[in-house]
Amino acid sequence: MTRSSDDGQQPKRRNWVSPLAPDASTAARTAFTRAGFSDPTLVLRWDEIAGPETARLARPVRLSEGPNGGVLTLKAEPGAALFLQHETRPLCERINAYLGRPAVSRLRFVQGPLIPRHAPSMHRTLPGTIPPADPVEKYHGPEGLREALRNLARIRRSRTNMGS
Repeated sequence: MTRSSDDGQQPKRRNWVSPLAPDASTAARTAFTRAGFSDPTLVLRWDEIAGPETARLARPVRLSEGPNGGVLTLKAEPGAALFLQHETRPLCERINAYLGRPAVSRLRFVQGPLIPRHAPSMHRTLPGTIPPADPVEKYHGPEGLREALRNLARIRRSRTNMGS
C-alpha cells in the first residue's frame, strides 16, 4: 500500500530505474554548450559539412565568439594542420553556408591524435540457416516482410543451436 502525500500525489519512489534519455540529452546539451556549440549539428554533421577528406584529418572541438567573429577550434592529426591551413577560406565558407549565417571567421588548429570513428555496420551477417521445412519458406507476402521474417527465423535458429 502506498501512502499519498499532502497534495494528493504519490511520493516519488526511490531506487527505481528511470529512462536514460532525459539525462543523456541534458548531459549532451550541457557538454555542447560548454564547448560553445549552441547548435550541435556542426559537430554531429561534420563529415557532411567539411567533406570526407577534411573530416578524416580534423574535428571541431570548440566554437568561441570573439569581437571579430567566431573562432572554430579544430583538433587535427599531427602534420595535417599545415595542409588544412591552406583550406581555411573554403572550409569557413562551407561552415557558414551550412549554418546559414557568418558564424565562423577564423579557424584555429590544435594538433593531436584523433580517435578513429567506426561507422556502424549496416548489414550484419545473420548466423544460422533456415531449413526448407520452416514455415517462413511457405510465406508468400510482401518481400520486405518476408525478408524480416527470414532474418527472425535465422536468429531464432542460431539461438536454439547455441543452447543444444
